[in-house]
Amino acid sequence: MLSEQALLPIGEVTRLTGVNPVTLRAWERRYGLVIPQRTGKGHRLYSEEHVQRIRQILRWLNHGVAVGQVKGLLDSTASEPATSTGNEWTLLRQNLIEAIANLAEPCLDQQLNQVMALYPAATLCEQLLMPLLKTLELRWQGQFAAHLEQAFFYSWLRSKFGARIYHNNHQLNGAPLLLVNGAAPTFDPQLWMCAWLASDAGCPLAILEWAVPANELAVAVVRVRPRALLLCIGQSINLHQLERSLTAIHIPKLLSGNALVIHRQAIEEWSLADLHLLHTPLDVLHGLQRLHLLQGHLS
Repeated sequence: MLSEQALLPIGEVTRLTGVNPVTLRAWERRYGLVIPQRTGKGHRLYSEEHVQRIRQILRWLNHGVAVGQVKGLLDSTASEPATSTGNEWTLLRQNLIEAIANLAEPCLDQQLNQVMALYPAATLCEQLLMPLLKTLELRWQGQFAAHLEQAFFYSWLRSKFGARIYHNNHQLNGAPLLLVNGAAPTFDPQLWMCAWLASDAGCPLAILEWAVPANELAVAVVRVRPRALLLCIGQSINLHQLERSLTAIHIPKLLSGNALVIHRQAIEEWSLADLHLLHTPLDVLHGLQRLHLLQGHLS
């Protein structure tokens, strides 16, 4: 048996794998997926084999396999995940849409709380929330009461993510990631998806949800003193003004959002240092990881 010095505490395992402690404990209690050793005081300690097993679990989950099916697959001879039919994710999305249609906040809250405890944020984003947003966009085209459903869901989603980010911010210190609405409607679900993913990965955040004029971005950077600027662009913008403003900002600059599809070619011609184009929320998460911008410090 490895000595306790050779084992890892749960916080270090979270840093290495991206799976938060709540999810690791749920995997252990409900499914017996990863059973750590314990100290005399009951603290969980994980070996390198545990870390590798967690990474195997993530591979299955990222192929759409439900968490309740993973243990049997881990114990089988299968070496590579096959693409799942995704029936459970489809059913869950349907249940969420039904709750949204009925303006049933307790039902919506309960269902998302359950899966948030069982799946990493990146898996939920890819398998559940981004497909859900696409389905809702189609559903709300010309449908009666579409604005009502949208107002209900966006209000709830902002409250849900905002509460989690607020809680995480109070446990982290260090320079925040400054996340700014560059050009979008008052509520941009992709902005909040980016915020949730970064926060869940241990990055403190400062969020400016209302659209900020490009010529005021440098002022925000001076006052907040962030580790990086993440600008979400949800609609067409004045590229010339944005380029001039970003030239005066000397920290990593990340651009994301639906409008990148429109402007990407023009932006790629800019000769700006430390500029990164990341279309989706998952692209943003992976970009933050590559740039080593996610390290937060527990207070």
